[in-house]
Amino acid sequence: MILKDKVAIVTGGASGQGRATSKLLAQEGAKVVFADVNEANGKAVEQEIREAGYEARFVCLDVTDEAAVQAMVKGVEEQYGRIDVLFNNAGIGYGAKYKMAPVHEADTRDWKGVLDINLNGVFYFSKYVLPVMIRQRSGSVINNASSAGLMGQPGADAYTASKGAIISLTRSWAVLYAQYNIRVNCICPGGIDTPMMQVLTAQPGVYEQFIRGVPLRRLGCPQEIAHTVLFLASEGAGYITGAIIPVDGGMVAQ
Repeated sequence: MILKDKVAIVTGGASGQGRATSKLLAQEGAKVVFADVNEANGKAVEQEIREAGYEARFVCLDVTDEAAVQAMVKGVEEQYGRIDVLFNNAGIGYGAKYKMAPVHEADTRDWKGVLDINLNGVFYFSKYVLPVMIRQRSGSVINNASSAGLMGQPGADAYTASKGAIISLTRSWAVLYAQYNIRVNCICPGGIDTPMMQVLTAQPGVYEQFIRGVPLRRLGCPQEIAHTVLFLASEGAGYITGAIIPVDGGMVAQ
């Protein structure tokens, strides 16, 4: 097992990329504690992992609640004595809760809401996990950004701003925390077949239009994201830090 006896925290672990990653890290030996705001889905994923014979614990919380994040991280350290992997995955796009609009038409509530989840959630978890990693002089932080942070997504200004900021933070943190043997990397998924993406591709013609911009001519699978995270968390990636890795079927290579 690649991550035998390691301790991993995954945010947004109840569905999509986070669910696939939580399951894979547990299968590879990690003790996984994953957070999500969706209690029903989170409990179901925890049961799936445990019934398969692996170790996982679900914590229901909102990543924008700093006190809840601090309490979760403290609990993980108290239970296991260490934290080896942090996958900052939780995020939101556009749909029923927040509306997509260019900046000159954007509702301030939507702007703040998207940045609060996508960017502040990364900040809060990193703020409380990094001191644990500093004390133990080791750790791997993997941030989930987006190809939209590399190439832009016209009209989705709050989303692209949040993902671009994550990319910049990854580079800064990689340099700063290397002295503590902490690696910080970032993945930039393209179109991944998750519930969030399905909201968009369910609209007439959207799937076909999107696929035309992907050299591999398909959506990615959540498991492909999970395997990328697993590699970055493993000793096999021991000399990789500050990397910004597109997992997008070739979109940003064009």
